[in-house]
Amino acid sequence: MAQDQPIKALVIAFVDDTASAVYSINRLKPEALCFVLPEGSKALVESAVQPNIQQIPRRWDWIVLAETAEFSSIYQPLAQSLPDLLQTWEIQPGELVVDLSGATAAMASSLSLVTLPWTSRLIELRPDREGLEGDRVELNSKTLVWTQSNPWDEQVTVSRREGCELFNKGLFDAAVKLFREVELRVSGGQKPLYRAFADLAEGYGLWDRFQYRQAWDKLKTAMKALEMASLWGGPPGLKAVVPPIKANAGFLEKLVLDPAEVKEFVPLDVLAHAHRQLLFRRNPEAAMLALVRALEGFAQVRLHKAHKIKSWDVSPEQLPQALQEICRTCYLEDIDGKYKLPLQAQFRVLAGLGDQLGQAFLREWPKMKPLLDAANHAVLGHGFEPVKSERVQQLYDVVVRLTGIAESSLPKFPVLCL
Repeated sequence: MAQDQPIKALVIAFVDDTASAVYSINRLKPEALCFVLPEGSKALVESAVQPNIQQIPRRWDWIVLAETAEFSSIYQPLAQSLPDLLQTWEIQPGELVVDLSGATAAMASSLSLVTLPWTSRLIELRPDREGLEGDRVELNSKTLVWTQSNPWDEQVTVSRREGCELFNKGLFDAAVKLFREVELRVSGGQKPLYRAFADLAEGYGLWDRFQYRQAWDKLKTAMKALEMASLWGGPPGLKAVVPPIKANAGFLEKLVLDPAEVKEFVPLDVLAHAHRQLLFRRNPEAAMLALVRALEGFAQVRLHKAHKIKSWDVSPEQLPQALQEICRTCYLEDIDGKYKLPLQAQFRVLAGLGDQLGQAFLREWPKMKPLLDAANHAVLGHGFEPVKSERVQQLYDVVVRLTGIAESSLPKFPVLCL
């Protein structure tokens, strides 16, 4: 008899085929075993199956059916009892094997449906015929074929589409969870692909929380696996996804490896983050908060890169003459004794230094002030009025125009259509 690795749990649909049941149990050596059977078959299990089991499972149970021919009469008790039993046994997705050798058609369909979240393998001993693949087994002078299939290898298309939709909505944690579960359930050859999808979603989730180093590491790992999968075909659309991921990994590489204290790629990323919050998350409050931060970031980068000024630790002598006394009077922090420039002051300093960014700010100020007031009065600003999406979009347009940033220079998360 062929031997498989011992398994965590086995559910057997049983009516009267004792030889097939004994063979499956002895071949798979489950830690936990459950029979799904009619009341009249319990005695047969006790007399003809149990005495012939070579290694008795640590856990043993059964679910008794009133009849075995009608789907609804079978599905209901299975749906009510089996999930609780598997939870008690602490069976994880992919750890369950289901034997349908002795099942009626109604039993097989009901059991396949109820066990789908936990099943990684459906097995069946079937009469030998030409073209049927599997191990040949002699039982009671009959030649049977040990066949096995994984329902998740077919179901995976639906799950992959669902995971992509979660990813595209920015629900990265949910996408990670779904792809990890699929990885556990699919057959071995597909596992690396769904591990890569999970790593990809985890990487973009980290990026969305500004965890740049960890995000870069995850994206590099996922990208290599997806490139390899695309060489062997992979799902439709996979090859089109790899180039934007490469571009994103390149953006993160430049950001992470930038040794400067003020990183010029961060404001670009925060501006892109604000846009995602507005368009895809439908979250104008978070978008406005990120947008104001991006605006300040552009000022900080210009101050530091062009004029060696740190907005959070400025010396009044570094500023234009007209702003030095204001700085000493208004911008001193009494705890640490540092001078810290607020947002508007940063741009006025740039303007006073003859910087084009600061001068553009002054030109845009009449349009920008009511928009920054809206940000200030927002719930996540300093006020009590929810900000409107239109105000966020208006400020976004002003920031893009003010900074001269091309949309193409902003990092864009890929859209998964797999």
